[in-house]
Order: sequence, then C-alpha cells, then structure tokens
Amino acid sequence: MGKTEQKKIPTIEEIRKKYAPIRNVNIQHKEKLSALDKLAVWITNHVGSMGFFLIIFAWTALWLGWNTLAPVDARFDPYPAFVLWLFISNMIQIFLMPLIMIGQNLQSKHSEMRAEQDFIIDKRAEIEVETILLHLENQNDMILKILKNLPKQQ
Repeated sequence: MGKTEQKKIPTIEEIRKKYAPIRNVNIQHKEKLSALDKLAVWITNHVGSMGFFLIIFAWTALWLGWNTLAPVDARFDPYPAFVLWLFISNMIQIFLMPLIMIGQNLQSKHSEMRAEQDFIIDKRAEIEVETILLHLENQNDMILKILKNLPKQQ
C-alpha cells in the first residue's frame, strides 16, 4: 500500500446496512407450520421416543399374554390366530409411516433454514473480523508514522 493510497475500510454502519438483521429461524419456521404440520412434527417427535416404544411393547406383551394365558372363554384373539393384533399393528404402521416421513421432511426444512442462517451469520462475522483487522492495520500504520516523526520533533 502506497503512502497516499488508503484502503477503503467499511464502517460498522455500512456493514449493518449491507446485511439484514439476524432473524430467529426457529420462530420463523414454527410460524409457517400449519396445524397438520404441527401435528405431524409432534407425532414424529413422540413416536420416535423410548416412551412410545415401551407403550407398544407393554401393549403387545399384555395382548399376547392375555390371549395365551387367560381362561379360554376370556380370550378374544386366541392363539395361534392373533389376527386382530396383526391387523391393529399393521394399521398403526400404515398410519404412522407417512406421518413420520412428513415430520422428518418438515424437520429437514427447518434444519436447512438453520444451516442457511448460520452461513449468513458466519459470512457477516468474517466481514466484521476483516474490518476490525483493517482498522488495526490502519492504526498500526498511523502509530508507525507517529513514531517515525517523534525523534524529529524532540
């Protein structure tokens, strides 16, 4: 850099004008969800939990236990059939599979929004750091000029 040539150092106001304010994409994503989308996300979050697994496991054990160990007259789906249980478990799977996929798609969109916002923030931070470094470099140059002129003045 020549003595008369100055680097254009952006000010904080210029950086603020250039970039939009940082937004909370979590809130923005939740506001865009319809009632059905919210239901799909809720089901996805709860079906994919140990609590749901334990409920299904306990219900299956109870169903099979009752229909194999209870008095013959009290059994409603006796061994070896278990047809009703197979039908119900298949219906649960058929209904949950698309809901889980919908919920995962919504969560994926949310993740993409967060990643994009992170990139924007990182890009903005990089420019701010570069600006700070340019200001420091400019200050160093000014301090060196001042130090060179000090012995002449004394």
